[in-house]
Amino acid sequence: MTFRAPVRDLAFAMKTAGFDAVLEKGYVDTDFETVEAVLEAAGSLANEVLAPLNRIGDTVGAQYANGRVTAAPGFADAYKQFIQGGWTGLVAEPEFGGQGLPKAVEVAVFEMMQSANMAFSLCPMLSLAAIEALTRHGTERQKKYVLPKLVSGEWTGAMVLTEPQAGTDLAALTTTAKPDGEGGYTLHGQKIFITWGDHDMADNIVHLVIARTPDAPPGVKGISLFLTSRRLMDENGVLGARNDFRPASIEHKMGIHGSPTCVMLYEGAKAELVGELNNGLSHMFVMMNAARLEVGVQGVAIAERAFQQALAFSQERIQGQALWATGASGPIYDHPDVRRTLTLSKARIEAARGLCLMTGVLADLARVAPTPEERAGALARQELLTPIAKAWSTDMGVEVASASLQVHGGMGYIEETGAAQHYRDARIPPIYEGTNGIQAIDLSGRKLKMTDGAAMRELCAEMVVTAEALTETADLAGVGRRLALGVQALEKATEWQLANQGAASLLGATTYLKLAGDVIGGWFLARQALNAAGADAPWLKAKASLARIFASQVLSLAPGLAEAVMEPLPEMAALAPEALAG
Repeated sequence: MTFRAPVRDLAFAMKTAGFDAVLEKGYVDTDFETVEAVLEAAGSLANEVLAPLNRIGDTVGAQYANGRVTAAPGFADAYKQFIQGGWTGLVAEPEFGGQGLPKAVEVAVFEMMQSANMAFSLCPMLSLAAIEALTRHGTERQKKYVLPKLVSGEWTGAMVLTEPQAGTDLAALTTTAKPDGEGGYTLHGQKIFITWGDHDMADNIVHLVIARTPDAPPGVKGISLFLTSRRLMDENGVLGARNDFRPASIEHKMGIHGSPTCVMLYEGAKAELVGELNNGLSHMFVMMNAARLEVGVQGVAIAERAFQQALAFSQERIQGQALWATGASGPIYDHPDVRRTLTLSKARIEAARGLCLMTGVLADLARVAPTPEERAGALARQELLTPIAKAWSTDMGVEVASASLQVHGGMGYIEETGAAQHYRDARIPPIYEGTNGIQAIDLSGRKLKMTDGAAMRELCAEMVVTAEALTETADLAGVGRRLALGVQALEKATEWQLANQGAASLLGATTYLKLAGDVIGGWFLARQALNAAGADAPWLKAKASLARIFASQVLSLAPGLAEAVMEPLPEMAALAPEALAG
């Protein structure tokens, strides 16, 4: 179960994703050699500190007793090393103690952290989202006293949304924030599924909580965002007694056992407003959009971890007469179907990695590009790609974790091998931070139509140019032809989605998102193959093989997916549950 952070693959993927433009346009004092040094250091932490704790995080996990949560064994010490390296503040503004590096660097670094130990890395990941929200919407007091502590990692952050009756439908939340007569509020209510809502790894935990004031209008327009911390802060930010909120329990989950998922009770907890009253949902979406990209990265990360273990096992397991083995028997890697499974898994991982890195690059360009037109164009494409990066990458994570378990055969079904843990851990990213069905609705219902389809059309036009370039390279011409057919299918499905609404559009939304991810992922692999052309190193020469197998096994299915998107299925509206019950 040895893990090796994929530093060289990440560095190469960053180049292909357009990262050089970020350095040229907004970070002229930072060179790529510096970025590579950051990746190497992050890889060392992931390999040597976090990865060895992944198994005990699963088998022992976080513990709850007497109203307190204790992190899994070794996690607290690992967290000290994590914050000593300044990893929480990679992207944060220097004025708050951060390093001010590009978002794409954070995406690459946190892929390695999540791959090494997903349950642990959820804690700082949520701090990143809190940092982004407070940087955008925090008060001067919050920026002075809270933000630097989050950036340093001395304190951690938690996102507090869900209630038993209010999951996706946040309009149904009932937690209240009552004015305390001193300019602040007191929080009253119960929240569930609060990741790292309590633990013993940091001095303080900052909760960003959505709630209603007593006179708030109904629905989402009456939601406000509040900051409350586990320990009270005085007017100078000095910590005092414990605040009036606590964990009631932690959930017993299928996976990520090392990450405490808390039921939180707010019993008059002192809090302060973040941003504008009754505009809390838009402020919270700053956190959620940041977290959605990071969750997409989790899909890549857990797939990489599962794949590495399956690849190693396939070379150790001797079983039967293998077609490509040199002796009477050989490792199962030499069986064609096992090799196909592993190669396709690697291609899917690199496609999703590229999708997430491209989204991170666009987030950077939306801030630092020199002209308003460039910034607006980058932002439009970033918003388009975010739901695809989240949903397509996490679905891929489940598929690759399952395929990797399958490579182990019966041994994969035995917990001691560890393959099952990766599959169990992989199953949550498609669910939290907005289910993948919600991401599909967001893509078809909002992001696609925000620019009347212009952002997707411009992206398709770029992909056509790549397809044409591929046809001029002998060993990649087949990839170019299949990419061109994939783009045509995506264009056709896009125009249909733009022309339709309601149930017809929604029924095809998930398939449309898959189609978009398949084609954009195939495009990225094709660009990697072009960039690696002529290289002698085996890992670079393999980029062409990854592009070809993805084109053969995935892009070839794009026309059928487009037809499925456009199938109206009118009988669905009248299909009663009893008809499906059998």
